[in-house]
Amino acid sequence: MTATRVLVLNSGSSSLKYQLLDMRDASRLALGLVERIGEQTSRLKHTCVGIGETREQNGPIADHDAALKAVAEELARDGIGLDSPDLLAIGHRVVHGGMFFTEPTVIDDGVITEIERLIPVAPLHNPANLTGIRTARALRPDLPQVAVFDTAFHTTMPESSARYAIDPRLADRYRVRRYGFHGTSHAYVSRETARLLGKDPAEVNVIVLHLGNGASASAVERGRCVDTSMGLTPLEGLVMGTRSGDLDPAVIFHLARVGGMSMDEIDTLLNKRSGLFGLCGDNDMREIRRRIDEGDQEAALAFDIYIHRLKKYIGAYYAVLGKVDAIVFTAGVGENAAPVRQAAIAGLEGLGAAVDPELNSVRGDEARLISPVSARVAVAVVPTDEELEIATQTYALVGKSN
Repeated sequence: MTATRVLVLNSGSSSLKYQLLDMRDASRLALGLVERIGEQTSRLKHTCVGIGETREQNGPIADHDAALKAVAEELARDGIGLDSPDLLAIGHRVVHGGMFFTEPTVIDDGVITEIERLIPVAPLHNPANLTGIRTARALRPDLPQVAVFDTAFHTTMPESSARYAIDPRLADRYRVRRYGFHGTSHAYVSRETARLLGKDPAEVNVIVLHLGNGASASAVERGRCVDTSMGLTPLEGLVMGTRSGDLDPAVIFHLARVGGMSMDEIDTLLNKRSGLFGLCGDNDMREIRRRIDEGDQEAALAFDIYIHRLKKYIGAYYAVLGKVDAIVFTAGVGENAAPVRQAAIAGLEGLGAAVDPELNSVRGDEARLISPVSARVAVAVVPTDEELEIATQTYALVGKSN
């Protein structure tokens, strides 16, 4: 029998998320999370979808090697282990692929070397992704391993949007350009939005708003990304949970010269202690909305700044695209925070976009329109599925030769 299963791994610095999918019908067989790897309080939560059972392990898991072995044991208990002949490949999320990787790639030693070379522009993400790759290759050296890059979807941007206005020779030497991130999400959601509209992706222009703790926007013209809000790193762009997003670069010089802060301190400030958290002490939109309902002015200002930045990007990408068929919200905040969607679209009626309050208030797991039938520009909520996108790209690549 032809192997049809793909295991998707998303390795973080101290976590390992995974899903096992059968690509005959894109069904999930199992999923789980190992968190706090390297600590005494490690936890593995595993769900076997077929039997509807969730199991949990608590206790020290020393490293990613031990984590993946623990995952393999859980899968084996369900009869769907890593040694199964039905397992076709393992797909890995890799955050930064630079300009070298523009599509999913079968991993070999040369690919690993190139991912290593990109560590300076993704110091928090690529090392963890590499750890997962090396661990999985050691456990199943005979199995195809595929890297799916967050940046790949954005490599279609024209130079006019990918380049910063600095000396191009200097920029090329140090790989300074707009790369963009959340690419698997933007690819999946833009394609699903076209399906929701009953059209081919090549027929529609979409503004995708991926709003989670990390947040990014993209302008997708006929299925191809032409602009995105994140840049050299995931710090640029929208206001996020703990990241500042767009900032006058001179703020960094000012904090160093006048505030006496080191580069490491400024890095921590902008990446971990800014955004919603820096503005009001909370990065959970649910908590921020609760505080607003209680009259908290600090939370209200943080929300207003968040929405203001979001509107600016919607307007900017409307101008970039010229014609917009849909504005779509996705990820944790985008899918679940109706007040964010309402506020972000409010006042855009002149551009043809509006939200129907009743449709917007409905919660669900399905892709859906939340705009009035009369609106020229559709407004939609499309739940993202990055794991399915990684599995789909992995299967498309490896299944050709299987």
